[in-house]
Amino acid sequence: TCWMRLANFRTVGDNLKDRFDAASRVMVSNSLHEGSENDIHNSLQSNNIRRDHHRKKNNRRYNFQLQPSNPDHKPPTSKDLVYFESSPNFCMKNTRLGIQGTSGRQCNNTSYGVDGCDLMCCGRGYRTQEV
Repeated sequence: TCWMRLANFRTVGDNLKDRFDAASRVMVSNSLHEGSENDIHNSLQSNNIRRDHHRKKNNRRYNFQLQPSNPDHKPPTSKDLVYFESSPNFCMKNTRLGIQGTSGRQCNNTSYGVDGCDLMCCGRGYRTQEV
């Protein structure tokens, strides 16, 4: 008997991390039509239903296309991770978004985790104080 098997958890995590690091900022474009306006006009003028019936079908699931924000980048594939807007800076206080920031918070200078000073202080540097 054959069956599908998941990849090793580490492999899946590494793959997702690579895709996250290579994620593309995109915009939505509604201009998904095949051919030029002339082609559409000509097919309407000819009133040839049979020819229009044999046109290549659009295999896209939705009626929009993701375009890279930077025109020098290639459009994303179905396997790429994309985002519409950058995340806010969680290091800086932003009352409008309800972000407390990290300035003045207590950190653990021996930890490499989320409570560690290197990560929590966002590269601003920190002072240690024994209490």
